[in-house]
Amino acid sequence: MALQNIGAANSDDAFYRYKMPRMITKIEGRGNGIKTNVVNMVDIAKALARPASYTTKHFGCELGAQSKFDEKTGTALVNGAHDTAKLAGLLEIFIKKYVQCYGCGNPETEILITKNQMIQLKCAACGFISDVDMRDKLTTFILKNPPESKKGVKDKKAMRRAEKERLKEGEAADEEMKKLKKETKKKVSSKEASMKPTSKKKASGSDEDRASPPKRHVNVREEDDEDDDDVQWQTDTSMEAAQQRIQEQLNAVTAEMVMLSTNEKEKKPKEATQACQSSKAASAPSVRDPKAENGEGIFETLVEEVKVYLKKGATASQFRSFLGSLSGSPQNIVTAVYEALLDGVEKAFAKELIKKKGYLLAAVGQEDGSQLRLLRGLEEFCGKSSPAAVKEVALVLKALYDADVLEEEFIVQWYKEGVAGVKKDSKIWKNVKPFIDWLQSAESESEED
Repeated sequence: MALQNIGAANSDDAFYRYKMPRMITKIEGRGNGIKTNVVNMVDIAKALARPASYTTKHFGCELGAQSKFDEKTGTALVNGAHDTAKLAGLLEIFIKKYVQCYGCGNPETEILITKNQMIQLKCAACGFISDVDMRDKLTTFILKNPPESKKGVKDKKAMRRAEKERLKEGEAADEEMKKLKKETKKKVSSKEASMKPTSKKKASGSDEDRASPPKRHVNVREEDDEDDDDVQWQTDTSMEAAQQRIQEQLNAVTAEMVMLSTNEKEKKPKEATQACQSSKAASAPSVRDPKAENGEGIFETLVEEVKVYLKKGATASQFRSFLGSLSGSPQNIVTAVYEALLDGVEKAFAKELIKKKGYLLAAVGQEDGSQLRLLRGLEEFCGKSSPAAVKEVALVLKALYDADVLEEEFIVQWYKEGVAGVKKDSKIWKNVKPFIDWLQSAESESEED
């Protein structure tokens, strides 16, 4: 099948990777019943990632003739006799209006229908959203026959979550197998160690094997193994051995008593110095340092350290190890990351965070509660450092959710805790509520499907 580049502007590019079949037409019938059959309309529509009914209807609208596409047989018919070149030119108009991105010209787009019944093209290459001219006749047909929606973000998230759970189960199973192997190795090595003395005895065949044990040795315990008759476990109960064991126990007890007494002696001078220092502090005039009391000075130092490190252009793995070396609570470190990443940003916080999502993923880590810390850090940043970010908090959450930085269950848990908490009247929860409603409605829709 002969192929050609999608779009007339790319016809001379030998390395253009987006291609479609050349149009093949066939004129059928006579007189008033004459029709033009586009033989390979299904293949062309598949290459353009559009329904074949759209292209067939476009021909009818442009030619002012009746057109019909049969879904069962895949036959595309347009009333009248039309040559291939004319239909190819009309197809080029369809590609420019409904396939190619208005920004970069890439044909890898998807048709979106907004709530206001407007048609848009979302480009998978550059992310540009193109607005289609709604005065075109074909737009009415598209609104009545919308394209089949692909798997939504919700389904993709569920699939990724299930894949993570399978990986965790596999890792747990591997660890159990390793433990079992270690235990079996220990048992085998212990059996071999117990069999060595018996084999030596059997090989030597000396009179010591057949001799009775001395009177001072008493048989205490026998192994319930195959070698029960060969190996004997014995304890020395002579007077000398008993005195030696008593002496060892006494030495251990006296040593412990000496350690306790020295610890008490060390504690007494320390307590005395602390009491002296507290009395001096009480007598001296009180000078309050608000930053020292609420830890703001330490937090500002933490933010500056993160800013300086980010200017070096470190990778995400290097940034993760750097955060682990910082002194401070995990929550303060995460909030400091927000402060450093969004330093000087006055609007479009979501776009800025998506650009630097690698650093946020490094700050999240794999331990439990890390995503909640990330959400609480966003809450603190919006409330204290940047009140302007409160207006965009829903956009930030949506962007981080789509980028797999945050998961639904942690977002909902954080929202419920915030609404039920002390700060339930804060503006941030009013702005977050539409996004939570969207999450829950998407969950209910996926369950119904």
